[in-house]
Amino acid sequence: HVQLVESGGGSVQAGGSLTLSCAASGFSISRRCMGWFRQTPGTEREGVARIGSSGPRYADSVTGRFTVSKDVAKNTLILQMNGLKSEDSAMYYCAARNLPGCNAWSGFNDWGQGTQVTVS
Repeated sequence: HVQLVESGGGSVQAGGSLTLSCAASGFSISRRCMGWFRQTPGTEREGVARIGSSGPRYADSVTGRFTVSKDVAKNTLILQMNGLKSEDSAMYYCAARNLPGCNAWSGFNDWGQGTQVTVS
């Protein structure tokens, strides 16, 4: 049974930092492309960062500020967010890709429930 549980969201002032975690169970994150997505009310979910065997990829809007990594020992996906801006406010979701490779924002079929990030 695949399960993804996000944590670490909260409220922070602009310029601050947050670290999101996604604890996975039922599979090994080392074997799959993992991603972080975000969504605000009335908008489509957008890809923020993803990581596979070829390394991380980021949305242009977060490049240089966010870092995605895998803690394989804990089977946990991490998103370190620095230099937060008000436009980063959103519900953040962790997801696992069900297709081979990690070359697109599509193909993610296993999702967590999300954690809210608010930047003021």
